[in-house]
Amino acid sequence: MEIAEILVKAAQFILSLSLLIVLHEFGHFLPAKLFNTKVEKFYLFFDPWFSLFKKKIGDTEYGIGWLPLGGYVKIAGMVDESMDKEQLKEEPKPWEFRTKPAWQRLIIMIGGVTVNVILAILIYAGTLYYWGEEYLPTENAQWGIAVDSTGEKIGLRDGDKILSVDGKEVERFSQIPMEIVLGSERVMVERDGQEVEVEISSTDIKEMINNQSFMSLRFPYVVGAFSDESVADKAGMQEGDQVIAFNGRPLLFFDQYVDSIPTYKGEEIQLTALRNSDTLQFTMVVPEGGKIGVAPKMNPEWFETNQYKYGLLESIPAGAKKSVNTLNNYIRQFSIIFDTETEAYKSVGGFLTIGSQFPSYWDWQFFWNFTAFLSIMLAFLNILPIPALDGGHVVFVLWEMVTGRKPSEKVLEYAQIVGFVILLALLLFANGQDVMRLFK
Repeated sequence: MEIAEILVKAAQFILSLSLLIVLHEFGHFLPAKLFNTKVEKFYLFFDPWFSLFKKKIGDTEYGIGWLPLGGYVKIAGMVDESMDKEQLKEEPKPWEFRTKPAWQRLIIMIGGVTVNVILAILIYAGTLYYWGEEYLPTENAQWGIAVDSTGEKIGLRDGDKILSVDGKEVERFSQIPMEIVLGSERVMVERDGQEVEVEISSTDIKEMINNQSFMSLRFPYVVGAFSDESVADKAGMQEGDQVIAFNGRPLLFFDQYVDSIPTYKGEEIQLTALRNSDTLQFTMVVPEGGKIGVAPKMNPEWFETNQYKYGLLESIPAGAKKSVNTLNNYIRQFSIIFDTETEAYKSVGGFLTIGSQFPSYWDWQFFWNFTAFLSIMLAFLNILPIPALDGGHVVFVLWEMVTGRKPSEKVLEYAQIVGFVILLALLLFANGQDVMRLFK
């Protein structure tokens, strides 16, 4: 990957992360101010030992840290990641977090997650309003699926048409791989005019997690572009040619050529193609790499997609629905991490994994949709009942509201330390796997 492409990916990731962090922390900052609670610091990224920028306005110091692992607001009188024990030794002040009623402290603590959810809804609503929505219905995948060796291993075959996953029809073709991976037990397909049941085991899910391109949409082989050293280009093929036969044997689909051509390394092959109304033949020698240097082209006319344009008022409930679906799917993905048989935990990644999801060119539609997804992910992870996360603080406040007994500051301090150790371990594990993948 070229340096320019890496920089574009990094710029999108940093912009998205910065936006999410600032708005999440603003979700804590705003209710704290509304309840007359002193906010001492508001930081993008962490600032151990020094900060890149800081400026004090009123009672609050605003700044940018150098450690891009998150951000924070330091609220007076609160046991948080700053572990400011000296302040807690003093007599409680009326502007401190610890003197506020439990319901106000609860609102302050869930403020960040609330903003993340609202942000995701607004972003999804905005993208639906501006770009609309287009997807391929599963029933319109007229030639079925193409599978690689992993897909064949679990029992799928080229040309299978997916009917249902665990007894449920999947409306959108693009959602089928995820539905199969997320714990399905059986897939019903139409194969050669017959309904066939494919059973899915934990071992199969493990294989699919390791190779998420195990199935794709099947389509005819039309030449889209050539590589610099393409032997097909030198043989006289042109963009738009539709390949219909291999060594005189009729083959219609791209996946059939992907399977067949590499078996003829170093040998001469003949491809037959349609160009307008002409049938042409091209002879070439397959390089040792097993590829003839041709990229396929999808014809939009092959598949009938569903397209929707949303009005302003329609986009808001549609954005909310998309946020709920995104959260539900993320929870399902999160849950299989704990299934040791699937070894899904090995696919967990950190900042490099997340950053790599952005395209190597600037795509605002992808940027906003992925930022909305990250906002949902951040909301879910932050509300987990782990000390040092918002969810950990919420648990203690709810305990106080239910029992009428406030946990001691010493308990809160110890919980904060335990939570910090857990989070640090998780960060090291996720980002450590990223580093290990770089050397594989």
